[in-house]
Amino acid sequence: MSRSDLTEATAADATAGSAQDGAGAHGERAARAPGDRGAAGGGRRAGAALATAIIPARGGSQGLPGKNVARVGGVPLVARAVHAALAAERIGRVVVTTDDEEIAEVARGAGAELVERPADLAGATASSESALLHALDVLGARDRAPVTVFIQATSPFIDPADLDAAVHRVETGERDVVFAATPTHGFLWRERADDADGASAIGVNHDPGDRPRRQDRQPEFLETGAFYVLRTDGFLRARHRFFGRVGIQRVHPDTAVEIDDAADLARARALAPRVDRRLAGAVAASLARRAGTAWVADPRHPFVDVDAVATDFDGVHTDDTALVDELGRESVRVSRADGAGVARLRDAGIPVLILSAEPNPVVSRRAEKLGVDCIQGVADKGAALREWAAARGLRLDRIAYLGNDRGDIPALDAVGWPLAVPDAAPDALERARHVLERHGGHGAVRELADLVLAAREAIAVSATPRDARPADGGRDAEADDRWEGEPAPPRESRELDPAHPTREQREAISAASSAT
Repeated sequence: MSRSDLTEATAADATAGSAQDGAGAHGERAARAPGDRGAAGGGRRAGAALATAIIPARGGSQGLPGKNVARVGGVPLVARAVHAALAAERIGRVVVTTDDEEIAEVARGAGAELVERPADLAGATASSESALLHALDVLGARDRAPVTVFIQATSPFIDPADLDAAVHRVETGERDVVFAATPTHGFLWRERADDADGASAIGVNHDPGDRPRRQDRQPEFLETGAFYVLRTDGFLRARHRFFGRVGIQRVHPDTAVEIDDAADLARARALAPRVDRRLAGAVAASLARRAGTAWVADPRHPFVDVDAVATDFDGVHTDDTALVDELGRESVRVSRADGAGVARLRDAGIPVLILSAEPNPVVSRRAEKLGVDCIQGVADKGAALREWAAARGLRLDRIAYLGNDRGDIPALDAVGWPLAVPDAAPDALERARHVLERHGGHGAVRELADLVLAAREAIAVSATPRDARPADGGRDAEADDRWEGEPAPPRESRELDPAHPTREQREAISAASSAT
């Protein structure tokens, strides 16, 4: 790859990027005006010195080939890292340094700037520090932020709130370095083989003859490898991630997953439905607030900001059963609610496609009634979806696809928002960023439509000039000290009041608690 292909940001781009809104830990995209590919710019405090996140992601991995683009929760690892950084309030610029074209394409689609990583800094023995120093050199002294956030794509579960807390501690001078770690009370042992009897285990962090109770021991901390927040000038002098006053940012034990091999990847994929649900609601609420609207922190309602929707037919528009009469004619059961949801998507100018592997007149008739595109009788849904997207000028990362079975996997793997119905095949569920509550034929398509339209409506609010908003939008007059570019919440805000939650919010809190 040439440097011109990889290095996306000019100085002007960097300025715009410093105000960029982004995406959450499990992939929520930033709110922006419909059709706008640039940064939204809302939600940053005037004059704030925002940190720069740098994500080294080389193409060669000996333990797990293609590791940085392996999918967890339906999202490539490098994209998850970019999304988490973009969702953090105190990070204004996200850069991926890589030597690999596929990683570069995924990172660019996720919203990152790119720096070409030289081959001599991308080998198995090259340090992460060398990649960080090179990226900072490429960015140039003028564009360096006072705080640099080193994020590792191999840690799939990064809470943007943890990033913000760590950046704040370095910004305020409390620490020079803050890194992610999780507390542990485990007793560690090490084997030694220096005696005549062979290996002998010895205690590392304890006296085997004195084993105090957990509550009587101070915790130790396990470094997760997820992120390291560094004072930039100190790092440039030390040329190592640990220097000066070092602090620990405590993170939830569920997020303490680092992927080095296939077993780690399998464990992360098994954890993703639970961990992503716990993070999803809060991240969506943060992004929506920065877009200028209220959003309930509800893991059932992710911020699905897309430009198009594609779906399977059997098991999605239907309940995956068919009635066959004595003449062999088939009929299926569909939901009128789905039809209403599709109509609202059409009215909003959002293209809809039905993809079906089996050619069947009932699919054509349903698509015709709904007024949407239909492609059927295809062996490879991923290839068909790519062709449809290219013909319409759509980016795959800006498409939501709803499926339910193994035949949908190529399409689920191709898009930025893969979704599944709750009774989908295990392989399809594994690839989904979000699993809907409603089943196929019982309002699943309507549920997806509502999510897409809710995100679109939030974006429309943020794109409307403040003086052009209706009087009943509830904007108060005390805006002097608000976040620059961020309107006040509406009077009928659904923001959570911890002392007086609504019934809907109590249910959301209960659902989030049960998910953890």
